[in-house]
Amino acid sequence: MTRFGKVLLSALVLLALGACDTNGERPDAPADDPDTGLTAFEEEHGIGPFTEEVTLDEPVDEEMAAMGQDAFEMNCEACHMLDESFVGPAVGDVLDRRSPTFVMNMIMNPSEMADRHPVVQEMLREYPVVMPYQNITEEQARAIVEYLRATNDHQ
Repeated sequence: MTRFGKVLLSALVLLALGACDTNGERPDAPADDPDTGLTAFEEEHGIGPFTEEVTLDEPVDEEMAAMGQDAFEMNCEACHMLDESFVGPAVGDVLDRRSPTFVMNMIMNPSEMADRHPVVQEMLREYPVVMPYQNITEEQARAIVEYLRATNDHQ
């Protein structure tokens, strides 16, 4: 086989394997909404690594919120402001509109959320830039939610 043939075969194998990714769900799990192909959980909480609802403890974890502020300032604030729209929507009150799990899945899986989730597709009509993946860990995503929660509590 030629070098080109090997490269082509490798690319096809990778594409086939990528098509098998189910984000932790059974491949035969039925969609609850045939129009979107999403389960009821995905409709409410987004598509991504968080497949169980994340609940927030009381009171705000100030240490986690500080870590979240650092992650937000490093990765998010180039496009998001707390109180006004910018490149992306204002996020200071996002937890009033979306579940913590939805926000965390959006942070962790923005490309698939843009491709498949109707809420994000609607946002793209107003903000036509798909949020890039920022290489944020699950722990950082949770900390960003805690920071947004702490910020919203002080407004």
